[in-house]
Amino acid sequence: MPRSRIITGVVLAALVVVAGVVFVTGPDRGSDRGTGGTATAAAPDRNRRDTDRATPTTARPTTTTLAHDPARTLAPVRRRAINGAISPKSVVATGGGRVFAQNMMYNHSVTVYDRSGNLVRTIPDGVRLARFGITGHPGISRGAPVEAAVDGARKKMFVSNYAMYGNGHGPEGSDECGGPGGLTPSFVYRIDLARLEIDGVARVGMTPKYVAVTPDDRYVLVTNWCSYDMSVVDHATLREIRRVPLGRFPRGIAVDRDSRTAYVAVMGSYDIAKVDLRTFAVSYIRGVGSGPRHLVLSDDGRRLYATLNGAGQVVAIDTATDRVVGRVSTGSQPRTMAISADGRALYVVNYSSSTVSVLRRSDLAVVETLSVCGNPIGITYEPVAHRLWVACYGGEIQVFDA
Repeated sequence: MPRSRIITGVVLAALVVVAGVVFVTGPDRGSDRGTGGTATAAAPDRNRRDTDRATPTTARPTTTTLAHDPARTLAPVRRRAINGAISPKSVVATGGGRVFAQNMMYNHSVTVYDRSGNLVRTIPDGVRLARFGITGHPGISRGAPVEAAVDGARKKMFVSNYAMYGNGHGPEGSDECGGPGGLTPSFVYRIDLARLEIDGVARVGMTPKYVAVTPDDRYVLVTNWCSYDMSVVDHATLREIRRVPLGRFPRGIAVDRDSRTAYVAVMGSYDIAKVDLRTFAVSYIRGVGSGPRHLVLSDDGRRLYATLNGAGQVVAIDTATDRVVGRVSTGSQPRTMAISADGRALYVVNYSSSTVSVLRRSDLAVVETLSVCGNPIGITYEPVAHRLWVACYGGEIQVFDA
């Protein structure tokens, strides 16, 4: 039975936590319904929360600039909290010292921070789609930034928009959808990392969620929650070249380092899809557990890790055999994961428990449980300063030395 320490501020108190007990939970029952009708540029109801409600019904290495001696206990220490006009659904490190927070439709922005947590810029999500050759949407269209991914060259950040608002858009996206049809397509924004400005858009499917860039910078992959598929976008031209059907509520994506296979968590099932990026054929790793949501690969590609939102667990999968080789309970509704730069630790946010579980990657043992702000939903490891960033949906980001 592993022991963990709950950290409040920088005070550590001993607490025994029970690992191996399955916390089977239903989806979050907070308000999460779309408004219906025609969406406009007006701000939606701020009480509404995109909470990934579905449950089944049947990085490349970076060069660091700061000296680092990882804590032997893998115990992150809280450094600061970031507040302000934010409602972060996700936080994503560029690998070069900056972190992007995607603030959905509640603030219509992406906020960019330096490695110490200082605000560098707020990027509004309003664009003139006509500027990019997209007709039918005169005036300003606004988005709802949900997830982001940096390309291998570290020149561009790609941001998915949960829904679009303005002329010709609507009805608003929703986590409660019955499959393809009924909603308008959304867009992915491309942000130039030098200018910190939106410099391109790509039309994708309905209610896009996760976005990933293949290591060879050939494709931008986007899971479309309400289309039940994945958009394959050409990195250079921003044109969607393929739609790959996957099943109910696809979400997290992990791509192997050879850019040959994309693993996709199909959250409305018990399965993980495997997409061959040469032929676009799809196979499945079946029965991994209830509600797979987020995926990360080990640096050598031998282990795939998945959070199971429905089961309250994290599983390890051997990519050579597609078999589950490890399983551990973390907390209620584990959402997003991050892996440390040295590969020793996995960090998992537990949405309904308001905790972060620190797992020793070698055996998936829970070695720490951190108490964090309410409803943590996003997490990233910033490798320049060796800091862990945790995004809480209520409007706070917490930064830890890790």
